[in-house]
Amino acid sequence: MPITKSAKKALRQSLRRRVRNLKIKTNIKNLLKEVRNLVSQKKVEEAKKLLPQVYKALDKSAKSGVIKLRTVARKKSRIAKLINRSQ
Repeated sequence: MPITKSAKKALRQSLRRRVRNLKIKTNIKNLLKEVRNLVSQKKVEEAKKLLPQVYKALDKSAKSGVIKLRTVARKKSRIAKLINRSQ
């Protein structure tokens, strides 16, 4: 456990950030899963309507540093490719 005052504060901050980051990551995972399910059910139009939400969540996570920029680019590319292939 932290002893110094600054270490205690750093622990509090990291716990808050961890919770925030986990919420963002689970939101992204759920959106991607939903898009994949829609594509597998041949509901491509609904998946296309969900795509801007996915892009927005991914871009925001990259901007805040939750996920690296190139990881976001890869996820966006693969989900767009999946939708385009299923048409």
